[in-house]
Amino acid sequence: MATGKINVSVENIFPLIKKFLYSDHEIFLRELVSNATDATLKLKHLTSIGEAKVEYGNPVIEVKLDKEGKKLHIIDQGIGMTGEEVEKYINQVAFSGAEEFLEKYKDTAKDSGIIGHFGLGFYSAFMVADKVEIITKSFKDEPAVHWTCDGSPEFTLEPSDKTERGTEIILHIAEDSTEFLEEHRISELLKKYNKFMPVPIKFGTRTETLPKPEDAPEDYKAEEIEVDNIINNPNPAWTKQPSELNDEDYKAFYHELYPMQFEEPLFNIHLNVDYPFNLTGILYFPKLSADLQVQKDKIQLYQNQVFVTDNVEGIVPEFLTMLKGVIDSPDIPLNVSRSYLQADGAVKKISNYITRKVADKLKSLFTENREDFEKKWNDIKIVLEYGMLSEPKFYEKAGAFTLYPTVDEKYFTLEELKETLKENQTDKDGKLVILYASDKDAQHSYIADAKEKGYQVLLLDSPIVSHLIQKLEADNENVTFTRVDADHIDKLIKKDDEQISKLSDEEKEKLKTVLEEIVPKTTYSVQLEAMDSSAAPFRITQPEFMRRMKEMSQSGGGGMFGMGNMPEMYNLVVNTNHELTSNILNSGDKTHQEALVKQALDLAKLSQNLLKGEDLTAFVKRSFDLIK
Repeated sequence: MATGKINVSVENIFPLIKKFLYSDHEIFLRELVSNATDATLKLKHLTSIGEAKVEYGNPVIEVKLDKEGKKLHIIDQGIGMTGEEVEKYINQVAFSGAEEFLEKYKDTAKDSGIIGHFGLGFYSAFMVADKVEIITKSFKDEPAVHWTCDGSPEFTLEPSDKTERGTEIILHIAEDSTEFLEEHRISELLKKYNKFMPVPIKFGTRTETLPKPEDAPEDYKAEEIEVDNIINNPNPAWTKQPSELNDEDYKAFYHELYPMQFEEPLFNIHLNVDYPFNLTGILYFPKLSADLQVQKDKIQLYQNQVFVTDNVEGIVPEFLTMLKGVIDSPDIPLNVSRSYLQADGAVKKISNYITRKVADKLKSLFTENREDFEKKWNDIKIVLEYGMLSEPKFYEKAGAFTLYPTVDEKYFTLEELKETLKENQTDKDGKLVILYASDKDAQHSYIADAKEKGYQVLLLDSPIVSHLIQKLEADNENVTFTRVDADHIDKLIKKDDEQISKLSDEEKEKLKTVLEEIVPKTTYSVQLEAMDSSAAPFRITQPEFMRRMKEMSQSGGGGMFGMGNMPEMYNLVVNTNHELTSNILNSGDKTHQEALVKQALDLAKLSQNLLKGEDLTAFVKRSFDLIK
């Protein structure tokens, strides 16, 4: 038996490991199972190139609990180690077995997906164990060895009678970590980190009922057998070629990732790139509601099928963090504990690639089946609109598939809109005016006025629409977006033919004075307009610019400083050609005149859903009095 000191520069590395290297103690299991996987894949590689003259077989990694003995075993049938290798890889922490392995076989190993630092990862065991044993036998024809260490730099190394190839690690769980002796806790961790590892992982056994034979008698008692409980799926969908999968496979994998999710995803995007970096994955568009408080952190990041994190900030552009799915890349630079990303140029490249790939996929979905894409538009638009605002590279491509629905559920791209509306909705100054509503019911009467003129009205109702149209106007010369309730329809799209007013200038002045005495100045600015005599006598509008700036400053970013808190200001547009207006002007009875103005104003407020509280109560009482 040999004893010795681990070759570490710091007198005692273990307290440091416990304290600084890994923020999260539970990841010890991820590291040890990853090492076991690496050892197995290394063997696979060496047998495939004829370097190891042994049968690879069907190796399994086993995780075994011994609650009474307070031990946890991780057993693999991989490459194993000789005494010399244990001395080198385990006792000289600074050396990493994987690095040396890659160096030796670098020409053939680059395709075999080998990663992992058998070294630092192994030492995470001391976060939860006060003693660790390694019993290992190499694939080379050399005796097995048994290494023991109690968390001090001293270790012992002696021969072992292990006969099967591979490594067994035994953790003697420390008093402060007994949670890791509970079956449900280990099961939970294996499912979290190792659900898709490339080598089968066994944790205990489970009972399976055998199928009933065809010629079974009536009283046949189904046979039950104990089988290995394999907790992982070693060949998840993202490791396959898109050509090997159909829609059902993608949906099945979605439910494997999110067992509690009952809704089907709308569509998926399969990522598969090997240059200039290695990345595979599947992203899903879930059904999204209009509010932006969606669940983020639903995309899982893997490194060679080992779960790393579900905080993919930086790798996935922010607007896509609302999606779900998996990204797997060995090239993502993580710190030693794999718990957070290192800021790195490669990460930006990956983010740009994902943006481009998503844009290309959306374009092909739109081109291949526009009807289906239109049906799904309202469920995905919030992601796309956010993407157009936040990612210039996405914005450049998005024009080809971003849709603008009308209140009648017709869908146009911006270019199609310009073409369709050009003839009818260009004003006298050559500006194309695109009318939109944000609420079909609340703005019904304004929409009706616009449709009567033969105008198309879009329905743009997402919370960031004011930011988006601001950007579209800046990038499209002579195009302006205006909400239908921003002014009287003739003022929204000004044509040359002016209506003639029935009232003289003198009468208009007199009318304005009367109205301004009754209508509250703090909220309404009175505007007299000559319109068709059948158009509404009083109409409340809200200037586009002021309203948009206010919305933008309320939804964050853009807008003018502090405008979100400004009181609402409206225009009261009075039709000077309506009979009611003449009646108000010519009423000799002051009380009657005031009642007419109040009733007309309240009706205008009612049509804009602005009549509430005390004013509404007074209006209803007054209306009943009128019909007595």
